[in-house]
Amino acid sequence: MKKTLKEFLEKNNACKGGYLFAKDLTLEEFLATCPRGDWILWLFVKSNPDSLKELTLAKGHCANTVRHLMEDERSLRAVDVAIAFGEGKATKKELDSAYAASGAAYAADAADVAYAAYAAHAADAAAYAADAANAADAASGDSTSPTYEQNQMETADICRKYLPLQIWNIK
Repeated sequence: MKKTLKEFLEKNNACKGGYLFAKDLTLEEFLATCPRGDWILWLFVKSNPDSLKELTLAKGHCANTVRHLMEDERSLRAVDVAIAFGEGKATKKELDSAYAASGAAYAADAADVAYAAYAAHAADAAAYAADAANAADAASGDSTSPTYEQNQMETADICRKYLPLQIWNIK
């Protein structure tokens, strides 16, 4: 009998949509088929709370999907430092400093998305930012920006790449 995620999801109060999608799946099936990066990141945080480098690397790459929407250098730097930290090329102190600076950029201009994307909901924030850009593009007659769903799938693929099954700790 295969061990599904149902008990883990219930114990950790998964959102309704994520629970309904994943409850009958094994971790391997979930990772192979999940269409949302935010769900993968949430499950990884809950099951691997001490894996900051891996998590930060995935979140940095998720935020990078909306880099073209970032207008403040502090936001761009936060994404770069997050990726560098995840690759072992930046310190925790540098990461904290870049995160604080991106928060200041976000406070100065709520349209700047790095702080939101780098924070707890990296993939979801990236998807919302992509969708907002897509709506703005559509209104102007351009349809080149990805939709919310397209960005969710892109961030899910990013999570699969940087958070492979071998590093998960769900028992």
